[in-house]
Amino acid sequence: MIKLPILYALIVLFWACQKQVPSSQITDPVAERMLVYQRDNGGWPQPNGDPIDYEKELSPAEKEKIESEKHFEDTTIDDDATTREIRYLVEAYSNTKNHHYLRAAKKGILYLINAQNSAGGWGQFFPDTSSYRKHITFNDNSMIHVLEVLKKVSEGKESYEVLQMEFSYPARLAVEKGIQCILKCQYKQGNTLTVWCAQHDRNTLQPASARTFELASLSGSESVQILKFLMELETPSEDIKKSIQSGVAWFEKVKILDREVETLYDENGKAIDRRLTFSPGKILWGRFYDLQTNQPFVVGRDGIKKEKLEEIELERRLGYSYFGTYAEKLLKTDYPAWRQKWL
Repeated sequence: MIKLPILYALIVLFWACQKQVPSSQITDPVAERMLVYQRDNGGWPQPNGDPIDYEKELSPAEKEKIESEKHFEDTTIDDDATTREIRYLVEAYSNTKNHHYLRAAKKGILYLINAQNSAGGWGQFFPDTSSYRKHITFNDNSMIHVLEVLKKVSEGKESYEVLQMEFSYPARLAVEKGIQCILKCQYKQGNTLTVWCAQHDRNTLQPASARTFELASLSGSESVQILKFLMELETPSEDIKKSIQSGVAWFEKVKILDREVETLYDENGKAIDRRLTFSPGKILWGRFYDLQTNQPFVVGRDGIKKEKLEEIELERRLGYSYFGTYAEKLLKTDYPAWRQKWL
């Protein structure tokens, strides 16, 4: 059975697509390439696992090949895919009034609404649910990017007013369900709320592993953006307030004091290593924290937890962010302003 919000969106989208509105002849080269890459289901892929370079011109042969793959179901929200294109196309329509861009943005919005799972979250890929792709993914802020787009649609803010009439209702419901999913996923140590993992099982909502070097853990990175999203909500409920206060308290608790990340370079300016060094007054947070002990850890491609950065392979030390000043602005600026307003 088709869910009511989805059915509503399908009906409205069908009605809108029947309108014989002449499209503007003004084009945007980046938006035109986005139309080429958009899959039939409304989302966008990440060919070879990398974000698409829309500044790169396509040869006729490249364009033909990509268009022949429109039926592929490799669509994703990873690394801002799909949400990035929707944002750009909405703005491109505002600037050009080219209805091809508006129709593509509408298809993208419908894709996001359909991709929401029964728990209220979004998997890294949809409809592909193989391996960890099915997990609710906060990794790289993917689910937060989706909620930010849908929230703007539901409110008709900025250039999203053109989408409000058709998608305000289903987008609002999706956002509300997504917020409840966030609250339910927040990890508890006994009776104490902490923060979130980068991935959560879509059925149990418990922290889940992804790649071998992304173990189930508490995230000192992705949890920052989740809290910032919750802080931007109008008239937060008591549950949301508790969630924010608990998350901030956890970040205060797990600070890594007097350390900073140092990258070493060779004479040609090429990065050759990365390490933690003593630096009085500096504060870091780990990307991964143990679910029970709150101890930060690193992990390489062997999937084994290590305490020290130098214990994992050089390729991972240089190729992944294990420590950062992730929560600095959250604690110094964002939370104090929110607290003054709501507490």
